Amino acid sequence: MATPRTLVVVLAGGAGSRLELLTHSRAKPAVPYGGHYRLVDVVLSNCHHSGLSDVWLTQQTNPVSLSDHLNGGRAWDLDRTRGGLLVLAPREDKDTGKGGFAQGTADVLWRHTELIRSFDPEALVVVSSDAVYALDYEQVVRAHLDSDADVTMVTTRVDPDDASRYGVVQVEDGRITDYAYKPDEPAGDLVTNEVFVFTPGPVLDLLDELGEKAGDDGLEDLGDAVLPRLVDAGRAREHRFDGYWRDLGTIDAYWAAHMDLLEDEPPFDPGDSAWPLMTVGGDDAAARVRRGAQVEGSLLSPGCDVAGVVRRCVLSPGVVVEAGAEVVDSVLLHDVVIRSGAHVCRAVLDQGVEVEADRTVGGDGDLTLVGVRATVTTDLPSGARFPEADGD
Repeated sequence: MATPRTLVVVLAGGAGSRLELLTHSRAKPAVPYGGHYRLVDVVLSNCHHSGLSDVWLTQQTNPVSLSDHLNGGRAWDLDRTRGGLLVLAPREDKDTGKGGFAQGTADVLWRHTELIRSFDPEALVVVSSDAVYALDYEQVVRAHLDSDADVTMVTTRVDPDDASRYGVVQVEDGRITDYAYKPDEPAGDLVTNEVFVFTPGPVLDLLDELGEKAGDDGLEDLGDAVLPRLVDAGRAREHRFDGYWRDLGTIDAYWAAHMDLLEDEPPFDPGDSAWPLMTVGGDDAAARVRRGAQVEGSLLSPGCDVAGVVRRCVLSPGVVVEAGAEVVDSVLLHDVVIRSGAHVCRAVLDQGVEVEADRTVGGDGDLTLVGVRATVTTDLPSGARFPEADGD
């Protein structure tokens, strides 16, 4: 059976401010995950395994950090003569008046409605790039095309305390009867996980209608007007996803997702042979664990050099832990150096950070975060942010 003509639009232009220092100089989808992967690898790997090869990725904030990683889409077999990966950046468009920077996810799609119509897809898949999960998008597309819906929202259950961060839905017999975007008091724990399949004609017409009314102000997110309109018209259905899904949009969630990887039977395995997470390869040598080092329950990426103590940690390529240093319950990104006698606990250290000898970072309390290429010369308590943001 031929795959329906499908266009995937990856929304990768958000500022990702809730990740704080991690997105100060990089795009949110370019944030490292699981050692040597990046967040954007998740959706691009899902596209590859789903057999969907027409993928458009929208960029906006800190685009260079993401473009360097994408490398034309080769790692996901998207570097094709026809189709493949197309990166869309903000542009001037004097003919339609839709140029410039977008204000939200609906605004992004509205600014590209003419391009999408020219592609003429049977199904339009719109996904965010800040969560970890394995999902066959093509199965969702087929289920959508077999329904009478204008949108199929992939849904999942979350911790009730976190539901207010998402679009909360009510469902009857597969049809979405109510949608509330980031409500102050959620009516349940069933939320959309930012994977949508649209019937292109109706949603593009709706975007143009809303965009014309918005004028120079532009549109906001899909959850503000587009999705509620489709739900109110009875044109929305759900596709329930019961597998592992974790939004990495906050520092606490980012750290917790890495701790998930350290379980004896992790709920998400990037190395799963049936659905591996794919990324741009590197040229680092094998990780080195020196005589006398202690490593327990951790992930070590290529290029790591460990002579000290590492317990329940995820280490990205090039991390150095000197003899006499100890790192516990932490996530260390590329090329971090922990000098002899230093102690790091419950912390996330960004690329190029150096913790000087005999310094202490973090503790048993809230997570500590150290920004890119910072040098830690004094002790940092639990919950610290270093360097502090301007004005703090």
